[in-house]
Amino acid sequence: MALVTRTRPTWCLPRRLLFASLRSNSTGATAPPSYCAPPSMIANSSPVGHSKPVEFVISKVDSLLNWAHSRSIWPMMFGLAYCDMEMMHTGATYYDLDRFRIIFRPSPHQSNCMIVAGTLTNKMAHVLRKYYHYSYAVVRGCDRIVPVDINISGCPPTAEALL
Repeated sequence: MALVTRTRPTWCLPRRLLFASLRSNSTGATAPPSYCAPPSMIANSSPVGHSKPVEFVISKVDSLLNWAHSRSIWPMMFGLAYCDMEMMHTGATYYDLDRFRIIFRPSPHQSNCMIVAGTLTNKMAHVLRKYYHYSYAVVRGCDRIVPVDINISGCPPTAEALL
C-alpha cells in the first residue's frame, strides 16, 4: 500500500475542455468553483460515508505502513552449499517472508543485508569479498573474509532458525 502525493490534482480536467459545451449554449457561463479546485481548497466537506476522524485514522495507518515498508529488510542470498536450500525454503509459501516485507534481492546494490549460507572455501573467498564491497553502505561488522553480524547455528539451519 503506497501513498503517493501529487502537487496538483490529477482528476481535474482543464477548464476549456470541461465547460466547452456550456459556453456554446449560454453566454457568460462560468465553472462552479469546486469542480477544478485542489482538494485543500474545497470547503470542509467529507466524502459521503466518511467522517473526519475516520480520514485521520486512515491517513495515519497509511503513513505507518509506508514507514514500515521503507525500513524493511532486503537481504541478498549468497548460498554456498545445501544451506541455500533452507534459505529458499523461508521465501517459499509455507513461511512466506514476503508478508513481513522481507524480499530477497539478486544483487548487493539492491540489498541492505547479505546472508551467507554454507561453508566458505578458498575458491569462493574472493567472490564473497567482491560482493561484500559492492554492497551499499558497507559497515565494519564469514570471520576472516568479511565481518559476521549474526551466526545461525545448524548445517543447514532450519527455516524456523532463519525466521
